[in-house]
Amino acid sequence: MAPKQLNFITGNKNKLSVVKAILGSTVDLQSQSLNLVEIQGTIEEISADKCRRAADALEGPVLVEDTSLCFNALKELPGPYIKWFLEKLGLEGLNNLLAGYPDKSAQAVCTFAYCEGPGHKPIIFQGRTDGKIVPARGPTNFGWDPIFEYEGQTYAEMDKIEKNKISHTFKALEMLKRWLEES
Repeated sequence: MAPKQLNFITGNKNKLSVVKAILGSTVDLQSQSLNLVEIQGTIEEISADKCRRAADALEGPVLVEDTSLCFNALKELPGPYIKWFLEKLGLEGLNNLLAGYPDKSAQAVCTFAYCEGPGHKPIIFQGRTDGKIVPARGPTNFGWDPIFEYEGQTYAEMDKIEKNKISHTFKALEMLKRWLEES
């Protein structure tokens, strides 16, 4: 059964506003910041583990999110490690990773994991958007958005409302929203 109130584990106000905008009144979303250890593994393994840890810590229903940027030429790397790649290399450095490859295609991947509480198995909701990696364009205030191009525009160049209609985050949240409404 879907919860009426849900703890979204994030300290990122941008992520919180995007999730609230897409989920609307489907659930009463509360933000909770936890410093969770992240394992190494696949996108799904990392999300499920983080979700279990958060449910144990809060002893109740939680929602966690993990965003990945997968370069097809690099067999989906940096993937779930994009945060650290971006931090160390910057936008130009991420572009340079693909300098020797003709294939600049990539996937933006958003994975939400929901867990009812301690001892319950997390449920995964994942959205993927195909695009390509380009030199940075647009505002640089939201992660790797300036280098991910979808149909001629980088995420950073898009209006937030328009981006929320096509993004990897939107796709994952639409699955979650349907699940919440049907549960």
